[in-house]
Amino acid sequence: MSGDHHNTDDTGPAARVKALEAILTEKGLIDSAAIDAIVDIYETRVGPRNGARVVAKAWTDPAYRKRLLANATSAVAELGFAGPEGEHLVAVENTDRVHNLIVCTLCSCYPWPVLGLPPVWYKSFAYRSRAVSDPRGVLKDFGLELAPEVEVRVWDSSAAIRYLVIPERPKGTEGMSEDALAAIVTRDSMVGVAKIAAPTSRRGGSAPARA
Repeated sequence: MSGDHHNTDDTGPAARVKALEAILTEKGLIDSAAIDAIVDIYETRVGPRNGARVVAKAWTDPAYRKRLLANATSAVAELGFAGPEGEHLVAVENTDRVHNLIVCTLCSCYPWPVLGLPPVWYKSFAYRSRAVSDPRGVLKDFGLELAPEVEVRVWDSSAAIRYLVIPERPKGTEGMSEDALAAIVTRDSMVGVAKIAAPTSRRGGSAPARA
C-alpha cells in the first residue's frame, strides 16, 4: 500500500509490497489516490468499533446473539456492516470453558468490515506459525494466561471464511448500556489474544486489554 498506511518496516513482505505498488503505479495499472482512499476508510471510518458494536449487541440481545452465531454475515449486515473481506463471516464465542483464537496461517485474511485493517503482528510470520503450534504461548506473550482446563480453539481464516470472536462479557457490566459496552470492547479481544477487563479492575489499575 502507498504511504505509511501500516507503519511497517522496510524489510520482508512490506518492502516487496511497496516495490510492487511502485511498479504498478508507474505503469498506470493502479491509482495510488484510490488506494489511499480505501485505506483511509478502513483506518478511520470503520474498523474495530464496528465489531465492538456487534459484540455489544450480542451481549445485550439474546435473539441477535443467536442469529450472529448462526449466520454472522447476515447478522452483521443487520447493523449496516458489510463489504469486501466480510462476505463469509463466522462468529465464535468465548466462554469460561472455551477460548477462541483467530489467525490466518497463509497470509493476513481478516474481517475488514468489523475489524478494519489487520495489525502488523497479525500479519507476522511469528504469529501465524506459533498461533497454531503454541497458542497458549502466543496468548502468554500478549499477557493472557488461561487456566489449564480452558480449551483453546484456533481458527484459521482464509479467503473463504473470516472469523470474529465474541469475547466474554466481563462481570460488573450488567447495568451498562449497549453504547457503553461497545466502548470497552477491544480489537484484540475480537481476535482472541486478549480478554476484556471488568470496569472495576480497569479503574483499579490492572493491565488493560490491548487495544
